[in-house]
Amino acid sequence: MLSAQHRDIVNATVPLLESGGEALITHFYKILLDDYPEVRPLFNQANQASGAQARALAHGVLMYARHIEQLDQLGDLVAQVINKHVALNIQPQHYPLVGKSLLRAMREVLGADVATDAVIEAWGAAYQQLADLLIGLEEKIYAERAAAPGGWRGMRPFVVARKERESDEITSFYLRPADGGELLAFHPGQYIGVRVIVDGEDVRRNYSLSAAHNGLEYRISVKCEPNGKVSNHLHENVNEGDTVELLAPSGEFTLKTNDRPLVLISGGVGITPTLAMLQAALKTDRVVHFIHAARNGGVHAFRKTIDELAARHPQLKRFYCYEEHRAGDQGADSIGYLDAALLDEWLPESRDVDAYFLGPIGFMKAMKKHLKTAGVPESQTHFEFFGPAAALE
Repeated sequence: MLSAQHRDIVNATVPLLESGGEALITHFYKILLDDYPEVRPLFNQANQASGAQARALAHGVLMYARHIEQLDQLGDLVAQVINKHVALNIQPQHYPLVGKSLLRAMREVLGADVATDAVIEAWGAAYQQLADLLIGLEEKIYAERAAAPGGWRGMRPFVVARKERESDEITSFYLRPADGGELLAFHPGQYIGVRVIVDGEDVRRNYSLSAAHNGLEYRISVKCEPNGKVSNHLHENVNEGDTVELLAPSGEFTLKTNDRPLVLISGGVGITPTLAMLQAALKTDRVVHFIHAARNGGVHAFRKTIDELAARHPQLKRFYCYEEHRAGDQGADSIGYLDAALLDEWLPESRDVDAYFLGPIGFMKAMKKHLKTAGVPESQTHFEFFGPAAALE
């Protein structure tokens, strides 16, 4: 427990974090990655370059400072953090490196007149409180997954059993345990951590599991991103018979079981976790509206799969929106953007639904707004970011 004095000091720094948190965290990352290069594999350098990671962590630090006296008010933020940490294999020994770098950044960015010894001491205590909380929660997950049937701790080698092209940009990888052992079950919507060596460098990424658990293999479906270090490596250099290392499935963005109609909304590669959700939902009588937006037919992955499911399951209604129409594309239900009017038309008549949406950040901002306008209760809308968490307002 923090002392009352430490809590008061941390509370007093909230205005500083509101105005200068991103600059502080940007400097923190420079210190951390320069002084401790061994942690570089844990960070997506593209997110570092864009500033997305700094913005996300600055937001997290601000939320922690604002709720230092009521950590239960952090809501889903803690669950998101620990699941991402577990999917990257964050270990207790990493936390002191982060703490040292954060305190040093505070001193250097805020200056000694603001970041006094008392402020540094208070934030050191606050950071340790947070570190202890996260380490304990993460260890619980590590232990539970290691003890579960087919579970493991740390890295486990998997062989690429099949590699299949799904669209002009997306390729699926079917991954089987190299040891031939049992496979840990997962919840629809979860992701796995993937470790590969690219140009001699250890790099890790999280990818959604794009097919329901079958006890035999995992499937990830990867979009080849422009200048994407790992996605390009997987597309160009990882082939059938090759080995990659995986961390156990993780993530809190999972399908909730009830009788309400289910709405799955995706943009681009955001379709991947919705596929496992759809497969699970179709094992019941639940009504499903599957709504997907793509730039055009060439980049629309899994259309044949969804069409075949819709033909076999009358409770499944599928809708496709293409930004543009190209010659040779199969017909879309609408051309242009998935706007509020179109979404309102494609939703079930009753707005008492569970809605899940994923895609590029601009798409997700729009969907969050459109669902609210359409009358879907916010408590029944669910989303997850591919990259660092950020506000969708």
